[in-house]
Formats: sequence, structure tokens, C-alpha cells
Amino acid sequence: MVGGNESCSAGPIPMSYLTCLTSFLGEWTGVEHIEEYLSYAVYLLWLFFPLALVLLLPGGIIILFYTSILLLHIYKRKNELKEAYSNDFWDGAKQMLATLWDGHGRIWHGYELHGAENIPEGPGLIVFYHGATPADCVYFMARLLIQKKRYCHVVADHFVFRLPGFKLLLDVHGVMHGPKEECVKALKKGCLIAIAPGGVREALFSDEMYTIIWGSRKGFAQVAIDAKVPIIPMFTQNVREGVRTLGGIKIFRSLYERTRLPVVPLYGGFPVKLRTFIGEPIPYEPNITAEELTAKTKAALQALIEKHQKIPGNIFRALMERFQTQKKED
Repeated sequence: MVGGNESCSAGPIPMSYLTCLTSFLGEWTGVEHIEEYLSYAVYLLWLFFPLALVLLLPGGIIILFYTSILLLHIYKRKNELKEAYSNDFWDGAKQMLATLWDGHGRIWHGYELHGAENIPEGPGLIVFYHGATPADCVYFMARLLIQKKRYCHVVADHFVFRLPGFKLLLDVHGVMHGPKEECVKALKKGCLIAIAPGGVREALFSDEMYTIIWGSRKGFAQVAIDAKVPIIPMFTQNVREGVRTLGGIKIFRSLYERTRLPVVPLYGGFPVKLRTFIGEPIPYEPNITAEELTAKTKAALQALIEKHQKIPGNIFRALMERFQTQKKED
């Protein structure tokens, strides 16, 4: 031990800062051989760091959402006097958040959007496969607004509207929870709407096989028929490799079915390559039934998955695709 009146650099052999710190902690705590405990603690930190990392990284998306909310509040306070004189008070805020999310998508995932020309000039219903998080849908909406000056509304699950602090964000972006009549009304006004029929169940319990989990849901098809608009399939490559879930554990599935709350843990947040592909529109047909249109849409979405996604998904392969110089053909 180093005496209280002895410097760490004193003597013929100066002590390292780490040794000095260890000696100081030993004297201060009164614990002998404290370096052994510290070595064990460092070993445990090294051992569990990868596990902690993959569990904490998905929280970055949550932080980004709340950063968006904070920026909206700042924007509102700064521009509240202009509200009475503006045609759309939130235009600037939408552009600001689109730039924020598009920048995140570019940097963290090398995000690309392919097939945007398949989106009609008028109204349409975009139907997409739901990953563990909706980040790819947000990236798509941001890129569409920046490149095409088109705004896309999205239909979200009811629990999203109960998240603390999210009301302003949802209101500004016109996020909808249904019902069908509201969606039909918006489409008839010329809006573009995105919906994932699989919803939270598909997000949490699909896996690297990219299984579409729609059950008997066909309400979206009836909405498209009633509004007389085309359906546009959309799929994001590697969306399940960025963030994965523990949905394969039966107890989490049971809890969800009983509570309808997304209690399944997520892990990942990996900077995998994400490419969103927009398929060819399925035009409105006056004599088609909701069941037939649902089957047709599901087949179109499945075709996008089979064309653009290697099954089963692989995290390492998805990471390596960040370094590919040749873009995948549409």
C-alpha cells in the first residue's frame, strides 16, 4: 500500500495511475486486496457488455422519438405567434423532423428507397410488412417528404396513443388509429395512408423467416374498396435484422394475447443495411371482394419479400451489405 504521505510518482519506480488509484481505494474503503475484486468486476463487465449493448441499443429509437417530441414543443413555443397567419403551422416542423430521421436512416442504416415512382400522384393505401419497430416506415415517410414533397399518414395501434408524451407527435403527423370510416374519408380527400395489417402481433412474433402474420384481418382491403383507391405493397429489406424480439418465448405470446400490450423484450439496434422497396400498385376493381383483395395484396407483399430478402435473415450478412457498392436491382 502507498502511505498517505507518499506520492504515486515518488520513489525510484513510479507507480501507474491505475495502481495508485487501486491503492487509494483500498485505503479509503479498508478492503484488503481490492484489486482482486476490481479485476473480477472488470471481467464481469467485459463478459456481459455485449448482452447489455444489444438490449440497450433499441432504446436509441425511443430516444429519437422523444427528441422529435421535444423539438416539436420548442418549435411550437417559438412560432406560436405566427399560428394565426399560417396556412399550415407545422410545415416547418415536419420538414425539420424529416431531415432528422432521414439523417439517422442514412448514417445508421445506409437507408435507400426504391420504387417511389410506383406511388400514385393521388390517394393510395400503402400496405407494408411490420418489423420489430416502425423505424423503417418513419424513414420512408421522411424520404418521401424530402424527395417527393408527399406526406404519408400512418395507421397505428391503439396502445401508441397511450404512450406518455406522444400526443403532440401523433397529432402533428396525422397518425390515425382508425376506424375504417376515418381512413376512407382521408383517402377520398386525396391522402396517402400507410398501414401494416399484421400490426403489433406481426412486429413482435414474426421472425427471421419474415412470416406475414395477418390472421383474418381484411379491413384494410375494405377501406381501399370503399375509397376506390389502389393498394401499394411495401417491404423493407433486413428490417428484422436491425432489431429482433424474444417473441419465440411462449410466455410473452400469452401475456400479449391477454393484455394486448407489447411486453416482449427487444434487442439489437444493429446498423444493418435497410432498403425499402415499393411494389407495383394493385388497381381498384369495382367487383372485387375484401377477401379477394386481401389475398391479392398478401401475395404481392410475399413476392416482394421473396425477391428482395434472403431467407432466413442473418444479422452478419445484413451488416456486411452496408459495404456493398452495387445496389440491388429493383
